[in-house]
Amino acid sequence: MSGRAQLMWDDAVTGYDFGDTHPMDPVRLALTMGLVRAFGLDTAVDLRSAKPVGDSTLRLVHRQDYVAAVRAASADPRSADQSYGLGTVDDPAFAGMHEASALIAGLSVGAAEAVWRGETEHAVNFTGGLHHAMPGSAAGFCVYNDPALAIARLLELGAERVAYVDVDVHHGDGVQAAFWEDPRVLTISLHEHPRTLFPQTGWPEETGSGAGEGAAVNVALPAGTGDAGWLRAFHAVVPELLADFRPQVLVTQHGADTHFEDPLAHLAVSLDAQRSVMESCHELAHRHADGRWVALGGGGYAVVDVVPRSWTHLVGIAAHAPVDPESVVPPSWRDLVYARTRQLGPGRMTDGRTPAWQAWEDGYDPADRLDQAVLASRKAAFPLRGLLT
Repeated sequence: MSGRAQLMWDDAVTGYDFGDTHPMDPVRLALTMGLVRAFGLDTAVDLRSAKPVGDSTLRLVHRQDYVAAVRAASADPRSADQSYGLGTVDDPAFAGMHEASALIAGLSVGAAEAVWRGETEHAVNFTGGLHHAMPGSAAGFCVYNDPALAIARLLELGAERVAYVDVDVHHGDGVQAAFWEDPRVLTISLHEHPRTLFPQTGWPEETGSGAGEGAAVNVALPAGTGDAGWLRAFHAVVPELLADFRPQVLVTQHGADTHFEDPLAHLAVSLDAQRSVMESCHELAHRHADGRWVALGGGGYAVVDVVPRSWTHLVGIAAHAPVDPESVVPPSWRDLVYARTRQLGPGRMTDGRTPAWQAWEDGYDPADRLDQAVLASRKAAFPLRGLLT
């Protein structure tokens, strides 16, 4: 197995472009790769591309009629069929939509294949993490569900236990739906409460069904949750579940939209806490999955100040070459930011926070809203897995 992580990248991913007024600006991808290069991390990883996924792989998750509708809208955006979620405000149709979406999915599938086949322990695709796409429709800025496709490919290759941990501010609904009845896939999502945020799913009571009962776990966090609460919730739920499940591969989704500067949500998490969870996911992959870790991006709409720094930290951690949070951002990258956006980029790789949290094992407060959220998740899902609440 290679000692170097793989970073999946292709310049063509910036073709995933919903238009100038859409919050998912592809400049966030270009700026992230620019910051990765500015820190020299591109030399600490094996930089790889991959082929776009074909129809046979897409059909592992998506219906053929939906794929056909995406192809048709991609060729003629004016013909987009809104019954498939295409041509909407959230998911406007654009020329080349199928090709760009299939490429991003191909990078995630390629990452999963490389990890499963032992070519590398860790593979990162920060352009992926498009977790809202459903088998038969686009949703929430997502056309093809690359996390679900990567997991489905792992199962096709023979994996018997895959864990998916999603820390995007939005519920990982599409991935949960894809494996709702499949006990081979454990999906864990920490997200803002569905009462206050799209997609209005991810309640603690959503635990899977049939053979997959207990294979979905949801932690619905109160709006306003900051570093201490977010980290407390993660550590109160994720490590114990992974220790019990013993995944052969850990797939994680690191949407940067939990950040306090993100314009589309209401959590108050810092870059430093996001980095702490990335480090924990890395450590958990080594502890419970023989080091097999596929790390994906996701949401994030503070496209200059937050997303590039967050995902550059992710690349550094996966490469075993972590970026010191106190590092000064290279001036060359700030020049790139100004040239591309006419904004001034951030100066350091930290928000100046020192994340800390109280362990769940030390006790909980039944009157505290964060503790109520954690307890609801544990009570709903843990007994189904034979674990104590």
